Amino acid sequence: MFLHQHQFVSGTSPSACGRTPTSPCVPSPVACRSPVAFYSQQCSSQQQCSSLRSSSNPSPLLQVSAPRKATRAVRASAQEVGTQSEAQQASPSSSSSKDITTSPLWEIDFCSRPLLDERGKKVWELLICDPERNFEYSEYFPNSKINSAELKRAIESVLSRPGAQRPERARFFRGQMQTIITKALNECQIKPIPSRRCFTIMSWIQERLETVYKKDPRYNDKVQSLFSLDLGTPEPLPDAMRGEQWAFVQLPLGDLLAMLKEVQESDIFGTTFDLDIAGAGGLPKDILIPGVAVFSRRALPLAAWTSGLEIAAVKADVQRSCLILETGVNQRWRYGGWKTNPDAIEEAENWEDCKQGVKGLHFLAVQPDPDSEELKGLWLLQDREPPQI
Repeated sequence: MFLHQHQFVSGTSPSACGRTPTSPCVPSPVACRSPVAFYSQQCSSQQQCSSLRSSSNPSPLLQVSAPRKATRAVRASAQEVGTQSEAQQASPSSSSSKDITTSPLWEIDFCSRPLLDERGKKVWELLICDPERNFEYSEYFPNSKINSAELKRAIESVLSRPGAQRPERARFFRGQMQTIITKALNECQIKPIPSRRCFTIMSWIQERLETVYKKDPRYNDKVQSLFSLDLGTPEPLPDAMRGEQWAFVQLPLGDLLAMLKEVQESDIFGTTFDLDIAGAGGLPKDILIPGVAVFSRRALPLAAWTSGLEIAAVKADVQRSCLILETGVNQRWRYGGWKTNPDAIEEAENWEDCKQGVKGLHFLAVQPDPDSEELKGLWLLQDREPPQI
């Protein structure tokens, strides 16, 4: 398969960028079958790619953590992975078999629910879980106790249970609650991570709507959440995140999951998640998952820098004629651009349609060039809206 390639450009200059970021260099793993190499064997239709644009003035909003080292060489093959009064509202309602936390990572939500107390005021709820839902915790709050001190009290009560282990990090997806959640977590010596990669707790909230909230006598379907996803204006891409070329690609789900096994084992940079928890477990293994492959001669440092982001999704913005990289809770970056013409618009729209046809699943891959068998980073992503409750 032929890939129509364009160069990354810096600002308005048409020259390719080969600048090396200031991050430490990471030893290169051995070869692994790449998305583009596999896609060329599977598909007969030509996929276009477009030039990525970035700014010579990196935005200070992007906080890139120090890259970690790949711990093992990437193998050439991998196996497939595959009802209460106000006085009672401060009591936990977690399952007795899931009330001890031992995971280093939490997902947390602190928000009003579609419940009204006897005064007609919204009832709030704290939910905490780990990504596998081996640990779950829930506690209701009256709206008069929505502050970081009360949230800290609840967190410390969880951590005080015999056998409980303090997590290192906690993800949360509601930007409007960032101040309260961040303060409480910091005071509990837990690193707060604003992120829309809260797939487990998002699914749990939707589940509780049917199994808990609608069965509660205080449920009121007229109650609207005050919270919404307020996405920022796309910013120029920082220099360290720039590759040299990119292309739209696809992979069968089964092969993508096999490659993600290398991510789970820390052989390559990237992130993944459980498809069942994200509501995509029923997809057939031969269905094609759309993705974006980024090519760079400095692919390993680029993958290392990218691993410092909480990547939520990649979107093809037809109106702006560019790719948008969404990170954190509401940050967005101009990740690529193309010349506006009917073919480019159709390709971008088809890529987005394909993504929606597989429950929002897609991926981002980093490799040295389209002909390379090396894969330096792989991120499984899901384009999904946060819960409306």
